[in-house]
Amino acid sequence: MRYGIAAYAIVRDTEKEAQDEVARISDVKASGAGFGNYQQWLAGTKLEGPMSIQEYSVSNRGLRSGLIGTPDQVIARISEFEATGVDLLLLQCSPQLEEMERFAAAVIQRKSPIPANS
Repeated sequence: MRYGIAAYAIVRDTEKEAQDEVARISDVKASGAGFGNYQQWLAGTKLEGPMSIQEYSVSNRGLRSGLIGTPDQVIARISEFEATGVDLLLLQCSPQLEEMERFAAAVIQRKSPIPANS
């Protein structure tokens, strides 16, 4: 049996750059319509727990995985998941091509904690 998680990945050279990107992509208040949609969605959903505006702005609550930061931070977090039995990552990022290329160069091409053939 395989175990996987869905995750939104943001990898940058510095933690500040990564957090700045989180702030940029999760700013639904920049648009009144975006914040209104968030409020309407919250009112109609039956979640098991609270959801932040940041999580709403990224589908599948992928920010909760914590794959945000420097390459070393992201690799360490992936290693934590691997230690608990996770052997599959369903990654999301945006823009997809550019961010996946960044992830590949910064994380996968380094010593990968999850073997590519898993």
